[in-house]
Amino acid sequence: MARRIHAPRIPQHLLCSNQDTERAIRGEVWEFLLACFHPDSTFDDRDHIRQARRIQYATWKQQCKHMDPHVGSGKIITAPIITDHGLPINDPLVLLEATTTHHHQPSTSSNGRELDKDTIQWKLTLHQIGLDVLRTDRSMLFYDKKENLSKLWDILAVYAWIDKEVGYCQGMSDLCSPMIVLLSDEADAFWCFERLMRRLRGNFRCTQQSVGVENQLQHLASIIQVLDRKLHDHLETLGGGDYLFAFRMFMVLFRRELSFGDSLYLWEMMWALEYDPDMFSTYEESGPATDTSTQGYKPRVVKSTRQFGKYERANMKSATNCVDGPVPISVFLVASVLKENSQKLLQEARGLDDIIRILNNVNGNLDAKKACAGALKLHAKYLRKMQGKKS
Repeated sequence: MARRIHAPRIPQHLLCSNQDTERAIRGEVWEFLLACFHPDSTFDDRDHIRQARRIQYATWKQQCKHMDPHVGSGKIITAPIITDHGLPINDPLVLLEATTTHHHQPSTSSNGRELDKDTIQWKLTLHQIGLDVLRTDRSMLFYDKKENLSKLWDILAVYAWIDKEVGYCQGMSDLCSPMIVLLSDEADAFWCFERLMRRLRGNFRCTQQSVGVENQLQHLASIIQVLDRKLHDHLETLGGGDYLFAFRMFMVLFRRELSFGDSLYLWEMMWALEYDPDMFSTYEESGPATDTSTQGYKPRVVKSTRQFGKYERANMKSATNCVDGPVPISVFLVASVLKENSQKLLQEARGLDDIIRILNNVNGNLDAKKACAGALKLHAKYLRKMQGKKS
């Protein structure tokens, strides 16, 4: 028997208008899609988990505030406050940007000892977070309110502290911004962002062996090579065989190619298609600021796939997953964009600049629903071809 998903109860104070109602419902649906809660959870279960997470976030935020008083002050900083060696910067611009009711703090801990490496690295990212926050979704009236900007900065600053391996990277503000818009409570928005980063943090992780989205770019190259060899060969001839021109689409999940509303719609379709009801348990077992890709992919045997998303069901049925797990649907979305523009790329592209120009023309013109439908078709075609090679 299929498990029931208990409908979320919407707080009464959010039911003041149709827009607020839609935002409240959408925010709670995102919490399910991103595995913040188990699909069988009751209202009381979710309330208990939510309160515990709010306490945890408040604890982390207080730790960050202890290290730098700008966290939680309602202000953000956009200039460096320390040097690479942890020494305070007393530049007038810095003092202007970083002035609060507290005096500028020297680079020592509360007990007078020099800052450790992790703290120095975290403080070095704070101004970069501030610069990116000021550039994020600024056409939206929502960010005319300074408290919303500071909320975004606080969440990213706290996340950078708890995820010391990845920290903060450019593009994270674009991923976090919708959480702030949809979830009024800062802690709830943080945890929604943290769950999204479980899926995407590998894109931002750099090692000696690979850089960020390299695995997804390699998957993209393999998929285009199988589905459209002519296009792949043409791109390779032009020096685009590494597919780095698709880097941005992966990093910020099409935020630049779509309007704010359409990008949210695309994200929801992606998460629904990839939905795995067991991810909540997996995330709870592994702890915050981690991802399952580093633990190796382990095939599962499930009694029923009814609650799984359509894309996830197809992967489970085909059993053609890679060593590090199924290829994310985002790879097939990028592939669908390339296929949609294949004729233009073949006829007009004479170099990397032309490839980038043609794909930049997609900005603001991408149809989210059409792109998702195209991705599913390419995925099905790819699975058939791969099955054919095995038989």
